[in-house]
Amino acid sequence: MAGMADKAKDFLSSDKGEQVSDKGLDKAGQVVDQKTGGTHDAQIEKGVTMADKKLGTE
Repeated sequence: MAGMADKAKDFLSSDKGEQVSDKGLDKAGQVVDQKTGGTHDAQIEKGVTMADKKLGTE
């Protein structure tokens, strides 16, 4: 199991992993924004940004 976790961490630290995670987080943010009718834009954006910082390389 530790090997899989290391591989996932290495992938997310790569440029391609960063692009994939950004795309997924953006899509998730859009879906949540749509489901809430756009009433929580600031909170959704803050959550996406925090998740990106935690997962990504930037």
